[in-house]
Amino acid sequence: MTFRITLIAILTSLASGLYVHAEEAPKPDKDGWYSLFNGKDLDGWKVSKENAESFKVEDGHIVANGEPAHLYYDGPVNKGKFKNFEWKCEIMTKPKANSGMYFHTKYQPSGWPSNGIEVQVNNSHSDPRRTASIYRIKDVMNDAPAKDDEWFTQDVIVKDNKVTVKVNDKVVSEWTQPKDYKRESGWERAVIGEGTFALQAHDPGSEVHYRKVLVKPLP
Repeated sequence: MTFRITLIAILTSLASGLYVHAEEAPKPDKDGWYSLFNGKDLDGWKVSKENAESFKVEDGHIVANGEPAHLYYDGPVNKGKFKNFEWKCEIMTKPKANSGMYFHTKYQPSGWPSNGIEVQVNNSHSDPRRTASIYRIKDVMNDAPAKDDEWFTQDVIVKDNKVTVKVNDKVVSEWTQPKDYKRESGWERAVIGEGTFALQAHDPGSEVHYRKVLVKPLP
């Protein structure tokens, strides 16, 4: 009798665990989009140890403001590993702000990400590489495709070796990585590959807000 009761208890516990796991599994909307930000806190994200205070959540926004730091996606969607995808954020920059959306990167406790590619967020910073630049690869110089103090969308689409960047649904940058592509010294791993996403806090004078951080994995 004792064995039977114990077995039933174990099976019940396992079934309950599976049910909870299924309930917690992320689900896309009807169009295949997953939300990476819950609008409340940084659950599912991992901030660099260096200057972690540069990221906070206010009024349902991720706010990047402070000394250089990076916020990496570390949640359950695709277990944080992405190859082909469409990644979209709603963004608002304050004057003189600078930030970036990294893809195919991986967590670092400090420093600028060595892995992956940055898509620039910058409408009026002193760096002339503007929003939608595929940083140091296919740059948008001087004239920004968006404005400070206004919400805009930046959409990064990666399919195999091609990157497309849209701002407010308009294609601004496109680039196809050549076969046997090699970057300059110090940027060797800043290439298309596989990995997670990251957002950037660039400097104390930069304030950038992110909301509706969405991804749609692609085959």
